[in-house]
Amino acid sequence: MTLDPTSVGATADPQSIRWTSKDCLLYALGVGAGTDELAFTTDNTRGLEQRMLPTQPVVLGLGATAASLKLAGKIDWVRLVHAAQGVELLAPVPVEGEATVVSRIAELWDKGKAALITAESTATAPDGTDLFRTRMTVFIGGAGGFGGERGPSVEEDEPTGKPDETVSYETRRDQALLYRLSGDRNPLHSDPAYAAKAGFDRPILHGLCTYGFAGRAVLHAAAGGDPDRVRSIDARFAKPVFPGDTLHVDLWNVDGGVRFRVRTGEETVVLNAGRATIAP
Repeated sequence: MTLDPTSVGATADPQSIRWTSKDCLLYALGVGAGTDELAFTTDNTRGLEQRMLPTQPVVLGLGATAASLKLAGKIDWVRLVHAAQGVELLAPVPVEGEATVVSRIAELWDKGKAALITAESTATAPDGTDLFRTRMTVFIGGAGGFGGERGPSVEEDEPTGKPDETVSYETRRDQALLYRLSGDRNPLHSDPAYAAKAGFDRPILHGLCTYGFAGRAVLHAAAGGDPDRVRSIDARFAKPVFPGDTLHVDLWNVDGGVRFRVRTGEETVVLNAGRATIAP
């Protein structure tokens, strides 16, 4: 596996995407929304306008993101681990729409025995309005040593003290089977034999599904349930989650938004370095 350190800035061909009301409903159910969130899970409730959850854009542009990652060189996808994810909402995203997504390699770091790649994707509506921007960072074991820069050390200043609020969600035992219908068909999340080869005793939950649960907590605890107030959500993936686990989302209020983390137990942090900016 050889990666090209000069590929930073390389841009993939633009990709056209479309999404429908049904896609929004399916995504919302996939990240645990239900009868208490009818604005996101129904399209015909009197007095409610259907809305898109603010984390859904991370799945809308996945194809374009994957295309840009390939520009870095030959990748062993089996050894690829999702390390971090961010989304920036640049304008209200409708529940039915289309856009053109342009994705580029924003960062490529040589960590010696591994590599880190960050792909940045921007979705633009037909009228020229930029709708959202996503940043996906992946860790690829065995891909280092290609002669690139090591990059900065990341030391996150995690919040301390008691959270201002903790929101707990129970995931379903079939949560991954439901979430995968939004586009991520990686067998790691559905095939027991494949999961065993990866070292797990059963399929694990998608990291972006956990991210979606966290986004729901941010939306309701910090933005009053109004997706137009959510400007950005960023987090890092720390440990795997299994379908059926209970997710505890701890939130700390800060100027301009919230910090957050997700736990499956008192000491088991599965998602950390969470930051969200919220409009007044």
